[in-house]
Amino acid sequence: MKVIAINGSPKANGNTAYAISLVLEELEKEGIETEVIQVGNQPLRGCVGCGGCGRDGRCVFDDQTNEWADKMAAADGVVIGTPVYYAGINGTLKSFLDRAFYSHGRRMRHKVGVGLAAVRRTGGMPALEDINRFFTISEMLVPSSSYWNVIHGAKPGDAQQDEEGKQTMRTLGRNMAWLLKMRQKGLEEAPERQPKISTNFIR
Repeated sequence: MKVIAINGSPKANGNTAYAISLVLEELEKEGIETEVIQVGNQPLRGCVGCGGCGRDGRCVFDDQTNEWADKMAAADGVVIGTPVYYAGINGTLKSFLDRAFYSHGRRMRHKVGVGLAAVRRTGGMPALEDINRFFTISEMLVPSSSYWNVIHGAKPGDAQQDEEGKQTMRTLGRNMAWLLKMRQKGLEEAPERQPKISTNFIR
């Protein structure tokens, strides 16, 4: 099994990266392969709603989004970590997730998805909701922890002092590993995808 982690922070070694590492350590203890992709420091444009990905399952813009989304779609699970900007996820991560899930969302079905946020003071819950919406619309499986998946710290390294946040991340990693194993055993009995019913409320 393999899990791809997306670091949405522009800091490769900041508090978001630290929180991700705590989750991945627990997965690796269970023999699960992990890989981190640094998205937050890349110049990624947002989705323009052109619909091109609906024709061939690929974003029409030629950057690393398709490559990274392919890795997510090939994995058994994903971890998405974000810093908190204005009580939500940062813009680069939002641009990436919009494009990755529009173009590859159907391939994410029944994978295990974990979101986490690193925050100075507040805004962690809206940021988690931003991430979880991508998971739930794609029929992904979302494990929980002993508290909401938020770790606190202002400067890089501060999160190492948040003992409750650290415990939350480790518990999240253990629960993700457990759910990944249950998923692997149950894939043959997974429910079939239902044809999409699209309703327009404007008459």
